[in-house]
Parts: sequence; structure tokens; C-alpha cells
Amino acid sequence: MRIVFASNFMNHHQMPLAKAFSAMRDVEFTFVAAEPVPAERRKLGYHDMNHAAPFILCAYESEEAHRCAVELCEACDVLIYGSAPGEFYRHRQRKGKLTFRYSERVYKEPCPRYEIPMRTVCYFFRYTLCRKLYLLCASAYTAGDYRKTGTFRGRAYKWGYFPEVTEYADIAALVTQKKPASLLWAGRLIGWKHPEAAILAAKKLKETGTSFSLNIIGTGEMETKLRTMIAEAGLEEQVHLLGPMPPEQVRRYMESSEIFLLTSDRNEGWGAVLNEAMNSGCAVVASHAVGSVPFLIHHKENGLIYRDGDTDMLFRRIQWLLERPDAREAMGKHAYDTLREEWNPKMAASRFVSLSRAILNGEGRPKPFDGGVCSEAKPIPEEWLEET
Repeated sequence: MRIVFASNFMNHHQMPLAKAFSAMRDVEFTFVAAEPVPAERRKLGYHDMNHAAPFILCAYESEEAHRCAVELCEACDVLIYGSAPGEFYRHRQRKGKLTFRYSERVYKEPCPRYEIPMRTVCYFFRYTLCRKLYLLCASAYTAGDYRKTGTFRGRAYKWGYFPEVTEYADIAALVTQKKPASLLWAGRLIGWKHPEAAILAAKKLKETGTSFSLNIIGTGEMETKLRTMIAEAGLEEQVHLLGPMPPEQVRRYMESSEIFLLTSDRNEGWGAVLNEAMNSGCAVVASHAVGSVPFLIHHKENGLIYRDGDTDMLFRRIQWLLERPDAREAMGKHAYDTLREEWNPKMAASRFVSLSRAILNGEGRPKPFDGGVCSEAKPIPEEWLEET
């Protein structure tokens, strides 16, 4: 089976899945990179991974490479396309060849009612008229967003981002050796990631006399504001801004931290940092609006979920964990097991190939898996979280 994955550029979140496809005996895999790695990403410590493996074709390097990429996308048995120019998939879709649209949610900002009819017409011609076109949902909210336009009904599957999953020799030892009462936040310091929510929760923890430490990793436009908040709340001893770090170093901090905070709003399409924190044995407290949260977290089993924007609930979730060392350890272990056993690159590649074969064999809208990766993705309500 020839599989091509066309997207903007290779990164450390996509590489493990690409390697898993490439390692499969009966799969011929190519990743088509449509553009160079942006300079902004390089400044944040990301490596240029477009030349990191022989299965990567950089379509932007020459006219010949571009022509080859277009031909590969049209001729392969299965195409996955994400952030890629239409020339890589439109002609193929018209021919009715098996194609998967890889998408985060459409409405990262609430959609005005008057836009839905226009999008419905646009998406009808773009997606509904195409035979053998399916949706890989890189957010728990993707299926619902597309459902508003009447597209991909019964043809949407759970997907996501699949960073490398590290298997530890003794996860119990890793979890018990973490720094007690340690909190971690990591990401760009920008508005929709809401790093200020972590500091507001830290302020309330200090006011209640709770012992803790909070490390914040990242850089961005909010750094000056966050430093001011820390100073005004007298949190210099508890909260530390560590600046940007390469992904490998962030993972080391995750491995030594008990609790990871994910405070983004609905603009966080997936949030691969959640995969990494869970794989590192962290007890996660995460916003319900993050795309990966409803897929990956089972509340009070492998993490805690709070209502997006509700800093009081965020504070209560953190305090609940800090008062219960056994719960922190149990959730960290269960979080690790979720990634090791279910949401990992090898499982995703294997299930995707099985799903593709079922469609190619004429099953139409197969449902080969009851849950997890490549199971049917159904719309969920925007406000599905209930206080517990």
C-alpha cells in the first residue's frame, strides 16, 4: 500500500507517526513537505526536520521536486492531506481515490450564524461531492464543526497528533521520584494559551497556605505581563519563568514535575503537549476546550478537566491534587498507560492501514474500532463538562 502524507512541514509531533508508517512491511510511505520550517519555529528551538529522513520529499526545493510531489499525491493508494496546497489533492478527489482530510476544528472562534450557509455551500462542493473522502479529526470538536456544514456525516474518525511515546523501564519509580508539589506549564506565552491562568491559580494557592512550586517554560508577547503579575502577587519564590527550551529539555522538566497545567482555550486545535505530559507520568489539569482533552483524558482517572476560563475551578482542581499524593501518582501512571497502550504512533499507523484497507475493499463507511484511534468521531456539545 502506497501512503502519502502531504502537509506544510515536518515537525517532532509528526515524525514518530511518519516513522511508524515507514517501518511497516507492506507500506510504501512518503511525507510531502510543502514549505520550509518557519523562522519563528526555529527561534523557539525547533529543528529543521524537513531533511531528517529519506521518506521526506521537499516539494518547495525545485520544479522537479514539486512535479514529483504532485504526481505522488495523485498516484498513491491513500493520501492524507493537512495544511497543503490544493494542487496536491483536488485532482485526486475528483477521481474518487481514497483521500483523508486531516483537520483540527474549523471554528476556533465561534462562527456567526450568517457564515454557516456560505460555508455549507463551499464545503458541499469541496467535500460532499467527492467519493471516498473521509475526515481524520485532530480535535474532539472537529466532527461537530463539520457537521454544522452537513459534511463528513458518518465519515469522520478520531485522530490527532502522535508525538514520540517513551517507554520507561519503571514508570512507578519515575512517578514517585518527581519533585513533590511541583507544577509545570509549557508553551508560547500568548493570549489564547492563557499562561496567566496558571499564575492566578498560583496566587490562590499561596493565599490558602498551600505549598507548591510552578515552572513556566516558553516565550512570547505576554512575558512582561506575567512577570508583573508574579511580582505583584509576591510569587517570586514559588513561580519561575524559565524562558524557551528545545522539546527534549521540556520533556526532562515534565519527567520531574508532578502536575502539568494545560490552560489553552478553543484555539488549541489539538495540544500535543498533553500527549507529552501524559507520557511523562504527569497528573494533568486541562481546559475542556483543548481539542485533545475529550479524546485523551477520562476525568479523575488519568487526569482532571476544568471548564475553560474558570480559574476558580482550575484552582480547586490543582488544590485537590496537591492534597492527595496518592491520586497524583495514580493519575500519572494511568496517563502514561493511556499513551503507551492506546494513543501512540504505532497504534495510529496500524489502525489507519486497517481502516484504509476496509474502505478500499468496498466497505464504504467501516467502523472497525469501538474506541480510540480511528474509531468513529461523533459531534460533542461545546459545553459538555459538568462540575464534579
